[in-house]
Amino acid sequence: MDNLIILGSGRSGSSMLTGVLSHAGYFIGENPDYLKKNKANPKGFFEDYEINTINEDILRNNLITIPEPLRNRFFKSFTFYRARWLAILPRCKKLKSSHHIDNRIKAILNRQPFCYKDPRFSYTLPIWNRFLNADTKYLVIFREPNKTAESIVRECCENKGLRRLRMTKQRAFKVWISMYSHILKNYEVSIHKEQWMFFHYDHIFDTQQVSKLEAFTGVQLDKSFADKHLSRTTHNSQKIPEKAQVVYDQLLMLC
Repeated sequence: MDNLIILGSGRSGSSMLTGVLSHAGYFIGENPDYLKKNKANPKGFFEDYEINTINEDILRNNLITIPEPLRNRFFKSFTFYRARWLAILPRCKKLKSSHHIDNRIKAILNRQPFCYKDPRFSYTLPIWNRFLNADTKYLVIFREPNKTAESIVRECCENKGLRRLRMTKQRAFKVWISMYSHILKNYEVSIHKEQWMFFHYDHIFDTQQVSKLEAFTGVQLDKSFADKHLSRTTHNSQKIPEKAQVVYDQLLMLC
């Protein structure tokens, strides 16, 4: 039973996937329920408070922080603390860590086997990789970028803490492109590509694909957890931006 890192943008199906894995005996954090169930995730988020906080602190230390009065007036789409799962980073951006953050990462990696999930891993993974065991596996989940963008906008409208971002579909596409571009970059530089699996959202409802996932993880999955009827995203025929389509095609080729 290998350690797992779940990668994917927010609203990509990562909570559903982690839920399917949550009863397999993995440690998913001391406080994986701190994000309360809501309309978006009626079965939970499965994100640990300390992991999210470490990743938020990494991003805070590497990104510009704009005072809220100034941000709210002139830079409404600029992310703030606890909302950086919606940040946009250049693909060439290299993040720096600190001795304090390194020690926190080492401490939380002591509990094994673990299955950790946080959209911010898309950006912070290179820092975590310095401390992960060689047998750690990476599970990337994704779905159509237009469906994810629609879900991101809805989440930002319904969540009081995120409304001040003034999220738009155009910006949501940019978030999606940014996160998966970083994930693909991490995959490209990995010398153990056999430790990676790319998994489309729809595959969780496909018996053959679920069997492949079980073979990859080496555990029996809770197939009853995934509920297709919980998805609130309708058929979306909106044209996908060219850059998003290119990234999406790359992800499909790796499935």
